[in-house]
Amino acid sequence: MTRTPDLSTAVWRKSSYSEGGANDCVEVSDDHPGIVPVRDSKRPDDSPVLVFTATSWTSFLSGIKN
Repeated sequence: MTRTPDLSTAVWRKSSYSEGGANDCVEVSDDHPGIVPVRDSKRPDDSPVLVFTATSWTSFLSGIKN
């Protein structure tokens, strides 16, 4: 069974991979071992949070770098 992590106290930071513009911002939280929660910074209170495994997130970042 998959558990939904409690993200109520998560500390969010704007991803260094966002373009920096007002319209293309992604926030990530580094507080959770083994997972990387990701959300839309334009709608922090009502946008869904995507939760990736740390391995999947690393693979994703490697793919976009290449």
